[in-house]
Amino acid sequence: MPEGDTVWNTARVLGAAITGQTITRSDFRVPQLAAADLSGWTVAESACRGKHLLLRLTKDGREPLTLHSHLRMDGAWRTYKPGERWTGRPAHLIRVALHTPAAVAVGFHLHELALAPTREEARLVGHLGPDLMGEDWDGDEAVRRLLAKPERWVADALLDQRNLAGIGNLYKAETLFLRGVSPWTPVGAVADPAALVAKAHALLNSNRGRWTQSTTGSLRRGETNWVFERAGQPCRRCRTTIRRWTGGDHDRITYWCPHCQPGNGPPERG
Repeated sequence: MPEGDTVWNTARVLGAAITGQTITRSDFRVPQLAAADLSGWTVAESACRGKHLLLRLTKDGREPLTLHSHLRMDGAWRTYKPGERWTGRPAHLIRVALHTPAAVAVGFHLHELALAPTREEARLVGHLGPDLMGEDWDGDEAVRRLLAKPERWVADALLDQRNLAGIGNLYKAETLFLRGVSPWTPVGAVADPAALVAKAHALLNSNRGRWTQSTTGSLRRGETNWVFERAGQPCRRCRTTIRRWTGGDHDRITYWCPHCQPGNGPPERG
């Protein structure tokens, strides 16, 4: 499941494979770009913002373009050597393939795939809050945005990419656990929202450059998370059984320890 660190890593791997390369053939498999042809365009940069990936393209005499894709929960980019079989994902999930002399970049199950002038990138990602993996990270602005709706559950507020960009279910659960905050605490009642935001920033950036996401400090299988995907297992701190609940905005899954994260519990089902 892509989160901000995964997308950051993807952008770097993709950039290493095709930055500076001229596209010899493009194959779009989405209706809105079916007629698009990027042959002759050069990949100038592979960048990201939150869960959005931005391939910036140049061509002599033409205005620079950006190929935008949103990875959401299931999108992925993979690179292959020319002539290599495209393995790892079913072929029917391919949305775009960019062929270059050095590599082929294949996008699987991408969302919101779009081509736009690079100067108009704000139209695609300008709504996002501060990027937890970005060089222009602004923790104060992230806190300000979170507190703009003080009555909102903190779990839902952290997932809202308009507040801060890059958090998914894993870092939501782990950040709240490590700060001892119940997921159903109203944002306005969180004792130290700046520390909460700082913890999320630290967790994502601790996994920069590696694919194994760990919040415990261990990279051993089964030891990487405190509460995420550990429902029914004992808390690593207090041995209370970790619980799982589905609901809130977009019916997202929440994991928490009732003892280490005291306070509001989930609403009862009607």
